Amino acid sequence: MKRLKRKKQNAGVGATENGCVTKESDNGKKQKLAQIHQALISDPVDIETLRNAAASKGGLLTDEVRRKVWPKLLNINVYELPHKPGRDVRKNHKDYNQVVLDVRRSMKRFPKGMPPSERAVLQEQLIDIILDVLKRNPQLYYYQGYHDVAVSLLLVVGERMAIAMLDTLSNYHLRDFMDPTMDSTKHILNYLMPILEQVDRELHDFMTRAEVGTIFALSWLITWFGHVLSDFKHTLRLYDFFLSSHPLMPIYLAATIVLHREKEVKQSECDMAMVHHLLSRIPQDLPYELLISRAQDLFDRFPPSLLAKRAALQSHKSISISTFQMFQLSTLDQRPDSVLQRLTKTPGSTASGQGLDAVLSRDGGRLWGEGNRMVKMAVWGLSATLGAAVFAVAQTAMEWGPEVLLQLF
Repeated sequence: MKRLKRKKQNAGVGATENGCVTKESDNGKKQKLAQIHQALISDPVDIETLRNAAASKGGLLTDEVRRKVWPKLLNINVYELPHKPGRDVRKNHKDYNQVVLDVRRSMKRFPKGMPPSERAVLQEQLIDIILDVLKRNPQLYYYQGYHDVAVSLLLVVGERMAIAMLDTLSNYHLRDFMDPTMDSTKHILNYLMPILEQVDRELHDFMTRAEVGTIFALSWLITWFGHVLSDFKHTLRLYDFFLSSHPLMPIYLAATIVLHREKEVKQSECDMAMVHHLLSRIPQDLPYELLISRAQDLFDRFPPSLLAKRAALQSHKSISISTFQMFQLSTLDQRPDSVLQRLTKTPGSTASGQGLDAVLSRDGGRLWGEGNRMVKMAVWGLSATLGAAVFAVAQTAMEWGPEVLLQLF
């Protein structure tokens, strides 16, 4: 009897002993859904409420809501989506072979139990989505990990909307990762240590002595954690947060994860290989809501402008940072979908995502949670502190993709 009572006590707020949500939790979700609906039908759309909903506890709650809110967060007209790419998009494209290799290696990013034939269809769509966006934006350069972002979008919103969203993200939030060199990506990673220094000087100094650098967080940053989380629901929760936030928010979340593991790090041997090995394996049971809240708090306390001044980071021109304010302003004057439909020449057109819904209809539109497990990664020579651990770093890079190894030297 005592054990039963203890289990009931440990069920947690918002849950009963059989795992069902409480009336209070259910009412909270209903209230949030009502607020989101009201924000969507407001004219203009209440973007600030949508951002708050995406960032606050629970995020956007369902994929159905995400299909409505994500486009608004990126200022996308759902009735003027790009056409599906033709097969000619692959013809003579310089990145075709690399994209195909990466997509073929992405099997674990698709729902567990999905029939191979359906996964193959989505993988072909993924290749076309990536190449179509790159063809539309010749100034952008493909990077390994880009497909992880693309597949996360495809699995929620479908092919045409994924193209529109990826196009916008590539020109704003992900823009620094799509330069011809890794300099801008290195610049974003360089914000990590100053954040740690502001919060936990002892931890910062320990990692500095270990010469671990920031390579362990690279895959987190450039894939928005999509590559390293095994449960897709956690990936979606983070995408809600990042889509509603500043482009640097992923690095703030990375800092929050390191701070959360502070005791583990300090108790490890002060050695580059040991600390890198520890940090590169991200735990799968992290308290995501708590970490998201802390990341937002860190961003408010230590904004990028403050860190840039303190850490001499302002010398590099970040396109993602410099264009973010303009991007945010551009989202504030959107019409609700009901109005957009009346204003569109083809009012009978429908929003993207139906094809995917049909593919996943057996699961009621939900996506399974089994994604890929953490692939230990340290790519491209972004740190001058590889030291004696270069072999370990190179070995982990081989697991990401053989092509990446060449970037280490």
